[in-house]
Amino acid sequence: MAVDCQFCGTSVLLPDTGAVVVNKQREQSAFQLPVHYEDQDRIIHNYHSQSQLLESLHIIFQKSNPNEWIHILNKDHSQSFPINVQHLYERMKHPELASVIYKGAFKSHLQPIVYLEDYNIFGYESLLRTTTANVSPGDLFSFAHNAGLHSMLDQKARRAAVQAKSEQIDQGQKIFINFLPSTIYVPEFCLKHTFQMVKEFDIDPKDIIFEVVETEKITDVNHLKSIFDTYKASGMKVALDDVGAGFSTLEMLTLLQPDYVKIDRSYIQDCHQNLEHQNFLKEVINRATHFGIYVLAEGIETKEEADWLRSAGIHFGQGYYFGKPSTNPQKKITL
Repeated sequence: MAVDCQFCGTSVLLPDTGAVVVNKQREQSAFQLPVHYEDQDRIIHNYHSQSQLLESLHIIFQKSNPNEWIHILNKDHSQSFPINVQHLYERMKHPELASVIYKGAFKSHLQPIVYLEDYNIFGYESLLRTTTANVSPGDLFSFAHNAGLHSMLDQKARRAAVQAKSEQIDQGQKIFINFLPSTIYVPEFCLKHTFQMVKEFDIDPKDIIFEVVETEKITDVNHLKSIFDTYKASGMKVALDDVGAGFSTLEMLTLLQPDYVKIDRSYIQDCHQNLEHQNFLKEVINRATHFGIYVLAEGIETKEEADWLRSAGIHFGQGYYFGKPSTNPQKKITL
């Protein structure tokens, strides 16, 4: 079994026979495994199969802080590598999910985004799906977070999306690609592989819109702004998703000033007859207009919603009314 560095993607072969090394000072009270060697700083427990290693990790995981780091030694103790207890435990407990991420076994389903003025196609959003397992994207991202593989998943999902743009979307039409800001530590360095992919597939940077998706509270607005600025400096555009829900607030819209803002679908449903939704949408439109930001409404399902949004001044629309995500994206909207 191979495990990969959560930061750089370097692959390390997990030995079938080896040892677990634990910091003695921090873990001695909780470490319940047989001790085969110890010194002033370390406790070493040998294992003779990966199933035995999994059992050992289960004990460590249950008895100690899962965020602690351990070392895995090979059989002759000549090589080692550090890894977070929870990350290794989750990867060994769910090898089928880890394999999907390691192999990059993904495909992009593309959902059309239209000009509300005439329903011509402006571009598509890339939505991640797996090719080898019946796993929901939500479950896969949840596992990746627990297993320390969210950076790798985010990188490989971006590659699948860029490849889909190259193979299936016309030049000049846009692709919206989701990204997790928590996986980007130093934008100038961490985004190099993304820019290299764009060159590899010969994509015009102006056709790519990176859409921030984050379920956790945005605590470092300056860092996210730095990510946006790095994308923009490369000629790409950025979007803030789900405005009106969670932590994607109107305040964030003002602070970050993305190129596009996507309004959460909860405000789109029955917007033609819900006064509260209409007031919020008008506030978004006014603020976006002030900063020169394009507005996109997600989750449009009826003609009445689309008609009201167009009359209110929303630029773009997306939803089942126009088309569902598909591996073979529709080239024309037929209502």
